[in-house]
This record gives sequence, structure tokens and C-alpha cells, in this order.
Amino acid sequence: MVKVVHVSDCFLPRLGGIEIQLAELTRMQHRAGHQVEVVTATPDSTGGDAAWVAAAGDRSGGPGVPVHRVVAPLPWELPVHPRTGRHVGRLYADLRPDVVHVHVGAVSPFGWAAVRAAARRRLPTVVTVHSMWDPATCAMYRALDAGAGWTGWAAVASTVSEAAAVPIRRVVGDRVPVRVVANGIDTAQWRPTGPGAAIELTEPTGRAGRRRPGVHVVAVGRLAPRKQPLTLLAILRAARSALDRRVPMYATVVGDGPARPLMHRYLRRHAMTDWVELTGRLDRDRVRAVLGSADVFLAPATRESFGIAALEARLAGVPVVAYERGGVADFVVSEKEGLLGGSPAELAAAVARLAGDDALRGTIAKYNRSTEPVRCTWPVVLADFDELYALARLRAGRSAP
Repeated sequence: MVKVVHVSDCFLPRLGGIEIQLAELTRMQHRAGHQVEVVTATPDSTGGDAAWVAAAGDRSGGPGVPVHRVVAPLPWELPVHPRTGRHVGRLYADLRPDVVHVHVGAVSPFGWAAVRAAARRRLPTVVTVHSMWDPATCAMYRALDAGAGWTGWAAVASTVSEAAAVPIRRVVGDRVPVRVVANGIDTAQWRPTGPGAAIELTEPTGRAGRRRPGVHVVAVGRLAPRKQPLTLLAILRAARSALDRRVPMYATVVGDGPARPLMHRYLRRHAMTDWVELTGRLDRDRVRAVLGSADVFLAPATRESFGIAALEARLAGVPVVAYERGGVADFVVSEKEGLLGGSPAELAAAVARLAGDDALRGTIAKYNRSTEPVRCTWPVVLADFDELYALARLRAGRSAP
């Protein structure tokens, strides 16, 4: 058994990729027998017990995972604290972890301050980067290294895909080990169990989840500018224009975010409202129902570090169309689990090709339903992190617990 203290700027009840993945990781590690606690700068806005998060607890009925919230009274509940090092350092002294596991995005001031506090105390530390570093981000971290020398701290780094690891390795060189540990997923939860059931959605039309004549293209994700939602609509428009008129196509976009009003305006301007539906945010059961009626899944973000929604679609048996340079390429091989491209035009051509070729679409769907990406299963992910924890202890000069 290892005592792991996870540190993250953001955590439940805030919902996002890092928050949900970390909650699942703590739950699985707790179930595997590790002693797990979480330190975060996210306040508990639900009004519940701030010391525990039920969603991160063992759903078999065991105790939950303690959550320590280092919160400052800042506008918009920003997950930062001006004295992170002092407060988190005290928690390290009280909790006495075997390993500190810090989760960061492109910019995570709370997380990196926690890494520095761990380095000062020579605590074994793993830093998981959940985002893709673009050139500006790489330049920022090089500048920080010149000033703070963070690549000299005895830490181990991990990231969620080979694509995300490449720019990090360019920055750290051979000074910090960088390993790839995929996001974990409960594969059985997304396996198809039958045709998609009819569901009632937020839009008045309520079409998604009820099979219509034609090829159904689905996209799932937050409707934020970095996810390129207008590019998604342009790809759908180009793909439908390229199809033979005898092959009808319609689309469902699941998710919510600040770009949704812009997308509604785009759909009206290009007369797409009769075949593209924006459902808003859906829970997992309703996402599964939408994927149950899908023929093609489209992931349009160019800088996707992993692509958990695409993985869910692939497990549901849906052929995936995505960029060849992103994290989706770790579990989708072109012509095998889907089709990959290098530009919006190539993605549109891939969608049109799948929509117009029933045999290809069927072959890929059959393969996806009969196989699973082993690296993303929880037993493998937990074993990979256990290896990283052992390496972090070795670099910090600690013996195994």
C-alpha cells in the first residue's frame, strides 16, 4: 500500500476533463488498497461537507477520499492561493505522503507551487501534464526553468499521450523522465448493449437518440473556442456537400459552453438547422444513447492531448474521425479504428468517405466492438502509475514503503 496525495488546481464539484479523470483515478486507487487524499484550490460550492467528495469515493460502499481545500476568497472562485507553498507544505507535514502526485494543465499556478513545496521537502513527486504544450507554453516553461531551475527538481513527469509528450521532452531534455500513462476508462461502461434508445433532449426538436434515415455523425465535447466548434460545423457542412444526394446525413453535437450562441448563428446562416442539432450538456447515460445511434464520431480539435470522448465512441463501436497529430492517434489507427487527417478539409473528406461507404464503416465498427485499447483500461493505468511512483521514490532517494 502507498499513501498518495494528489494535488490539483481544479477538482470536484467543478466538472472538466482533469477533474473527472482525477476523481476516477482516486476512486480506483482507493479500491486497489492505496491510501489516497486530495489537495485542491477548488472550493466546495455545493454546500456539502468540504472534507469529502462522494463522487471520488468507492461506490461499493467503502469510505470516500479525503479532500483538503486550500481556498482563498477570490472573485469567480479562481482555483489559486497567494500562499500555496505555506499551506500545502503544512499539509505535507501532516499527511506524510509516500508520493505526491500533482496534476497540471498548460498553466497551473497552484499545482506548480505544490511541486516546488514537495521538492523543498525532498518528497517523491510525479507531475502529470493533462494538456498539449504549444510553442508559447514551451517558451514560458523554458523561461521559468532558467529562473527557478524546475527541471533540476527530483520529480518524474507523465502525460496522457505520445503527442502531448513530444513538446515536453523538447523542453526538459534528459533532465526529467517523461512517461506516457493514458487516461483510464471503464471499458464495460461504453460497450454497446443494443440500439440507441429514444431519449428526450433539451432542444425542442429532440431528434438525437431516435434513428432517422441517413448517416448519423456525432461530436461530444465542451463548446469552447480551443475545441474549435465552428470548425466542427464547417467540416460537417463540407462533408455533406461532398456526399451524393442519395446519401442523407444528419449530425448531433453534444455539449455546452461559451461558443454555443455562435454555433446557433452559424447553423441559421448556413441553413443547417434542419440536420444539425445542438443538444446541450447530457449525462453519461444519454451520451451512451446518442452514441448507440451514431455511425461516425467526429473529433475536430487540433490540439487534443488525449480525447476521452473519442475513446468512449471508439469503445461504443463508432468509427472515429480525428487529427493525426493529436492524442486520439494513440488509440485510433487510420483505416482500422477510424480515419485520421491533417486538416479540416481532410477530416471533411474522411467523414464523407465513411458516410458513403457502408462496407468500410461496417468493418471499422465491427473491429471497434470486438477489441479494446488495453493501455486505457484501469488495471494497466494503475500499474503504470505504480511504476512511476517507484521511480519517483528512487529519484528522491527513498526506499519502497
